[in-house]
Amino acid sequence: MEKKDFVTLKKLLIFYRYYEDYSHKDALERLSEKIGMAMVEDEMDMPDDVVRLNSQVTVESTYGARKTFQLVPSIQGDINKKTVSVVSMVGANLVGHAVDDHIQFGFPSDVQSFRIVDVAKNHRLSSSFEV
Repeated sequence: MEKKDFVTLKKLLIFYRYYEDYSHKDALERLSEKIGMAMVEDEMDMPDDVVRLNSQVTVESTYGARKTFQLVPSIQGDINKKTVSVVSMVGANLVGHAVDDHIQFGFPSDVQSFRIVDVAKNHRLSSSFEV
């Protein structure tokens, strides 16, 4: 995980520590797990195909449908604006994965599976998180 993403995600976890929206609580728990296991690297040492905050990510479902969006450090992602919050289950599961990795999320009766097909670094970077 990139060092500045690590710091931003730690801030998000502290800020939303007492958040009562259960759909986000699961994502926050997932982020906490990822931070606990993360290898923290400088930006220069990170491979280009690793998903990080502000990345443009293209995923493909098991049915072949593709979607491209930006992973944003905010709780206010909007798939119609092609942004996904890192505090959503999709976003929390994507952080730290790379091209050709598979992610799964959802309820046990409706698990969705996606493959990461492309990751591009977005030059419009956010230095802090937004609420």
